[in-house]
Amino acid sequence: MLNRQRKLLLIDDNEVDLKINSKIITISKLFEEIVLCQSGKDGLAYLAKYAEDPDGLPDFILLDIQMPEMDGFEFLERFKNFPKVVTEKCLVAMLSSTLDFGDITKAEANPHVITLLKKPLFLKELEELLKK
Repeated sequence: MLNRQRKLLLIDDNEVDLKINSKIITISKLFEEIVLCQSGKDGLAYLAKYAEDPDGLPDFILLDIQMPEMDGFEFLERFKNFPKVVTEKCLVAMLSSTLDFGDITKAEANPHVITLLKKPLFLKELEELLKK
C-alpha cells in the first residue's frame, strides 16, 4: 500500500492542464490536498508563506517547465534559496510536454528535481514515483 502524501503543489500556467492533472491526482487519492498555482511566482509565494511552518508545506511539487514570466527553471533558481526545511521537504518533479533535449537535460541535471514527467500526466507514473 502506498503511503498517502499530505499535500501536492501543482504549478502550471495552462488552465486546462491544471484542471485535468488535478482531477487525475484527486481520483488517485494519493494526496489529501492539492494546491493549484497558475504561475511560478504564485508557487514561490505559497512556499514563502509556509517557510516558517513546515506543516503547511507541500510534500510534492509538480512543476511545469514552459510558463510565461517565470519558467520552471527560474522557479528552481529561486527555490534553491529557500531554507533547507523547505528544499528538503518538498520533492520536485517537472512536468512538461517538451521534446527539447536541452530542457530535458537541464531538468535531469538539477539537484532539486527528482524526475521529469511527460504531459499528459499518467497516474501509473506518478504512483511509481511516489513508491520510491
